Amino acid sequence: MSETAEAVGTTMQGVRTGLYIGGQERFTDEVLKVADPGKPGVIVGEAASASAQDVADAVAAAKAAYPAWSALSATDRAAAMATAIAGIGDDRDADAAILSQENGKIRFEAWVDALVFEIRWNLTLGVADQVDTTQTLPVVPGAIPVSTEIAYQSLGVVTLIVPFNWPIAILGASLPNALLAGNSVIVKVPPTTPLAIARVVQRVAEKLPAGVLNVISGKDENMSGLIQNPDVAKISFTGSVPGGKRMMEMASKTLTRVTLELGGNDAAVLLDDAILDDEHLDRLFASIYDTTGQICMNAKRVFVHRSRMDELVAGLTARLEKVVLGYGLDEGTTMGPLNSGAQKAFVADMIQEAKDAGADVREFAELPGGDLAGGNFIRPAIVIDPALNLRVVTQEQFGPVIPIIPFDTEEEAVREANDTWGGLCGSVWTASPESAQRVGSQLVCGYVWVNDHGAPRLDLRAPFGGMKSSGFGREQGIEGVRDFQDTRAIATIDPEALAAMPH
Repeated sequence: MSETAEAVGTTMQGVRTGLYIGGQERFTDEVLKVADPGKPGVIVGEAASASAQDVADAVAAAKAAYPAWSALSATDRAAAMATAIAGIGDDRDADAAILSQENGKIRFEAWVDALVFEIRWNLTLGVADQVDTTQTLPVVPGAIPVSTEIAYQSLGVVTLIVPFNWPIAILGASLPNALLAGNSVIVKVPPTTPLAIARVVQRVAEKLPAGVLNVISGKDENMSGLIQNPDVAKISFTGSVPGGKRMMEMASKTLTRVTLELGGNDAAVLLDDAILDDEHLDRLFASIYDTTGQICMNAKRVFVHRSRMDELVAGLTARLEKVVLGYGLDEGTTMGPLNSGAQKAFVADMIQEAKDAGADVREFAELPGGDLAGGNFIRPAIVIDPALNLRVVTQEQFGPVIPIIPFDTEEEAVREANDTWGGLCGSVWTASPESAQRVGSQLVCGYVWVNDHGAPRLDLRAPFGGMKSSGFGREQGIEGVRDFQDTRAIATIDPEALAAMPH
């Protein structure tokens, strides 16, 4: 199925991926043509486009594989999964080159994207000995004449839907958890970046029993069976808030369980004693602009004590002046294009709104020309002290622009940081551990960093997920496995305790 790096080459023309259903690769007459976001008119490759019947076949294959897979112990499933992931990095260079072209991100980020999938997989295997643990509730003489064993059981067929921005890495937060929990899985890959992820998942699926892991790509109008088929027990969706609402609405028809991770409007709060040396400024800069701002857990709003405002702006400016916009595979490129023309238009409109409102908007770098002219490139920007009702503050930009908002008191910073629709992540920047704990514990979000922010320092062992409209459910760790299981109680009567009960 997979080409070598040499066969794939550097242009990626002709990359083709199929569906993978019940242990068989399946190609379709209709295909998704995958556009290169950096080079207008260039097609990276083609992915199979599933029909409604293909989707039904995938569900049927997963259902058929489920009984045998779920009957294994968690340690036996972990052993099979360890075999399946072995050697996954052998084609990582080729996978990264393909992902860079279909996504737009620089090659190194694409390589890390695939690496994180393997890391998350292996960390999940590390909790295998916890999966089958049980708890026994003892008899309570005179009150409860039974002992009850509390255990966990898998759900059945699970659908995983991942987004374009870090598709392989994000899948690593759910796929190994779902499999280790005892479920069979259908992975629905993103329509704009289906190629690299389909290659990676199929290589794993080929080493598992047929039907345990299946891959679907295609148009949204043919995908309802991945959610509303009564044989689908759960979906896990990572995407936008409107997309999450649509998932819930569709799943309600069949009472399909849902886990949602819907992005955020993360606040980074820099207190008056924040450390703003080169190391910390580099961390903050990366947390804002990595992947051209297209990461759900990136900082989206920076709140800084007014006394440190000028210092922070100078530090970010020095880094923005070194940005090189360009093609993700080109040497020297530090920032690639946005993934879609629609997102480019959205971010550009947001920046223009701030300009029209009189905000201090500063843009950096030069737009590339030549065969990149007209690509989805946008100049990175900072918006200094904007009105708090501007969209650059109230909405998730998912692009290379950030509002820098001054505050005077800690109470003001916490209030404004929490005054948003989302609650995915946040950060506190301070030299004081006591201040970090005090402020961090007040941020309404699922994950808080201290003196750092963003994906590079995410603890992949810890439960991850959002509050408020950022979603619900948790990924990673044993909590991520439990998200794909249900509890089961088995009560056994104790005759002596029953006889001693008052009548």
